[in-house]
Amino acid sequence: MGKIDLYTVQQEKELLLPMAEESIRAGFPSPAQDYMELSIDLNRELIAHPSSTFLGRVTGDSMVEAGVEAGDILVIDKSLDPQNGDMAVCSIDGEFTLKFIHIQQGVVWLMPANKNYAPIAIEQENDFRVWGVVTYTIKKRRGK
Repeated sequence: MGKIDLYTVQQEKELLLPMAEESIRAGFPSPAQDYMELSIDLNRELIAHPSSTFLGRVTGDSMVEAGVEAGDILVIDKSLDPQNGDMAVCSIDGEFTLKFIHIQQGVVWLMPANKNYAPIAIEQENDFRVWGVVTYTIKKRRGK
């Protein structure tokens, strides 16, 4: 099913990084350097519930078609109630897995985003719980 390495969130210090005031266009370039006056604290931006938020590093490839690859970092909030369609870290029979939650006619399905993996139907005999809902995915773009 894959392994997810989990880490606690450290929020004792602010980590202010420069941020462009204007939105960054994916079309024609703009002189962004002229607008680097704001700062952003990624802890405040990405973490709504510090005491129940964890980071996890993805292994495996069952979610690649959703843009989640091995090495990506997940921001996981354990305080959120899972909803249909959420990406979540789930525990099934003692193993963690990352899947989309799909509820259909009272049956919970764990849906991969890779055609090489089959959906998992949660049966009554399964020891199952949603450990946390994924709120953000952080990717490394250089040096993969």
